[in-house]
Amino acid sequence: MRFEGKTAVVTGAASGIGKATAERFAAAGAAVILGDINVKDGEAVVAAIRDNRGTADFIELDVTDRKSVEAFREKAVKLRGHVDILASVAGWGKTEPFIQNTPDFWSKVVNLNLMGPIFMARAFCEPMMERNEGKIVIVASDAGRVGSLGESVYAGSKGGAIAFSKSLAREMARFNVNVNCVCPGPTDTPLMAAVNEKIKEAFMRVTPMRRLAKPEEVADAILFFASGRSSFCTGQVLSVSGGLTMAG
Repeated sequence: MRFEGKTAVVTGAASGIGKATAERFAAAGAAVILGDINVKDGEAVVAAIRDNRGTADFIELDVTDRKSVEAFREKAVKLRGHVDILASVAGWGKTEPFIQNTPDFWSKVVNLNLMGPIFMARAFCEPMMERNEGKIVIVASDAGRVGSLGESVYAGSKGGAIAFSKSLAREMARFNVNVNCVCPGPTDTPLMAAVNEKIKEAFMRVTPMRRLAKPEEVADAILFFASGRSSFCTGQVLSVSGGLTMAG
């Protein structure tokens, strides 16, 4: 899969799956615009991509703040003229019993995992409609497909992201804009590093492939949906979970 002449926006690009996705796009020839609230690490990713002769820029972004999203879009368009691909990767959660959650926790989870992709899609889908082409890939989670112990609100927010991607795909299809969803299972990211070792071991034990996903493996699924090889795929959900979930 090659992306010469394409501009890809990647949110949550300072670490984890977002970082791997930005790196994969750059290696495949895309001009990548990285967005993240973590400026230091985001700029470090850009520097590394440029060291490898890739094309990348960083713009500070808070996906939960619509004004920040709109400012990001304006800067991205000024840099590259237009955006061909939007990969909404930014997200957050932690394992904790529902009855221990606070309202602030609920708000943070829902704002990052559901409202973030909604804000980003609204910012970039209209120019794609006008150009009659574009690719939107939303990263949700298999927790949103089948539920996850200790992640009730997280699963709810990711389930919302899945439903949003399917509904948006129906609206965008006549404009030749593909909208698809990638659902990782447990993945070896900085977020996972904060999880208790016993929980990580449990994740690996119940996964048929007996390991966590690598961020690059999830990134490859994102690139597939962003490429011409998925031109007749829209409204689809692809799990990257080592067989942990096999729901229809």
